[in-house]
Amino acid sequence: MIHATAIIDPSAKLGHGTSVGPFTIIEKNTKIGDNCQIASHVVIKEGTILGDNCRVFQGAILGEIPQDLKFGGEMTTLEIGDNTTLREYCTLNRGTNARGKTTIGKDCLIMAYVHVGHDCDIDDKVILANGISLGGHVEIGYHVSIGGHTPVHQFCRIGEHAFVGGAYRVVQDIPPYILASGEPMEYAGINAIGLRRRGFDKDTRTQIKRAYARIYRSDLNVTQALKEIRAEMEMTPELIKIITFIEKSDRGII
Repeated sequence: MIHATAIIDPSAKLGHGTSVGPFTIIEKNTKIGDNCQIASHVVIKEGTILGDNCRVFQGAILGEIPQDLKFGGEMTTLEIGDNTTLREYCTLNRGTNARGKTTIGKDCLIMAYVHVGHDCDIDDKVILANGISLGGHVEIGYHVSIGGHTPVHQFCRIGEHAFVGGAYRVVQDIPPYILASGEPMEYAGINAIGLRRRGFDKDTRTQIKRAYARIYRSDLNVTQALKEIRAEMEMTPELIKIITFIEKSDRGII
C-alpha cells in the first residue's frame, strides 16, 4: 500500500487502508484518514489533516506555507474533509495567525491546477473547476460551483448554492442561490437548475427569484430593496440567508 520510494516521516499518522504512491513525501505533524489514495509525486506538508476516503492525484502540494509576507512561521493547519478529491497539481496553503487554518469541507471536487490561498474556508460539496485561483481569506458556501480559470479576490465571499461562470474575475461578494457571470461580474438570474436538482420546490425558487428581482431588477438601492423584502415577503430560511449575507458584506455584492 506504500511504495518503497515514498518518504514518510515516522510521526505522520496514516489511516487504515490508505495507499501512498511513488516519490510522495509526507512530513511530520500530518494526519491522513482511512482509505485515502495518495498518488505519485504528492507533497503533504506539516500541519495537513485529511479526512477519510480522500483522493489526492499526482503532483498536488498540500499544506505549504502561505504566500503572505506577514506569515511568521506560526504553526497553522490545512484541514480537508472526508470524500474530497484533489486533482493534479493543486496547491493548497495552510493558514496564518489571522484564522489559524485553511479548511476544505466534505465531498468537494478540486480540479487540476487549482490554488487555494491561506485562511480560505470552503464548505461541503463545492466544485472548483480547473485553474481556479483563490486569494487569501476567501469564503465559499455550501454546494457552490465555480467555472474554470476564475480568479477570486482575497476576502471575497460566495454564498451557498451559487454557480459562477468560468474565466471571469470575482472581486466582490456573490450572494446565495444565483448565477453570476460577465465582465464585470453581474447577476444573471437564480441558479434554478441547481436549486431544482437539490430539492428546492417551485414556491421556494419563486420566492428567491422575487427577492432578487427587488435587489437587482428594480430602481431600489440595496438598502431599500432589503427593507421592502422584509416588509412585503414571508421571511423563509432562504430569504433570511440572502439578507444576512448581503448585510455582512464588506466588499459589497456584485
